[in-house]
Amino acid sequence: MIKSIVTAAALAAFFVAPAFAQDMDPNGTWVDRWGTSFTFELCGDGTQLCGVLNDIQGDSRTEENLAFVGKEVVQGTLVGPNKWEGNIALNGGNAKAVVEQTGPNTIKLTGCQAAIFCSSIDYQRQ
Repeated sequence: MIKSIVTAAALAAFFVAPAFAQDMDPNGTWVDRWGTSFTFELCGDGTQLCGVLNDIQGDSRTEENLAFVGKEVVQGTLVGPNKWEGNIALNGGNAKAVVEQTGPNTIKLTGCQAAIFCSSIDYQRQ
């Protein structure tokens, strides 16, 4: 009896799992609550993610960061479903970046300097 319950559960998981594992589409323009926006698109062989900074607002709107507007500042390699790790140009230097699409219309961008100072910002599809 228990064996058939386990088998039934395994079969159900097999048929349900593809819906959860389905990749979302990161291509498009994404905006945070302050108005900073990026355009993300799959690049390279289709597993890399590239991001162009369209505009920067809020406390990050410095002369130094304004120099990156219109340039590709995020590059990442797929490390899991809807998750890329790589670099982001930030404050005149580079930082580790993790971009994770958490929903069809939400992306979380995390930047870390010196692997200690990390900050995450959520973006909505525009």
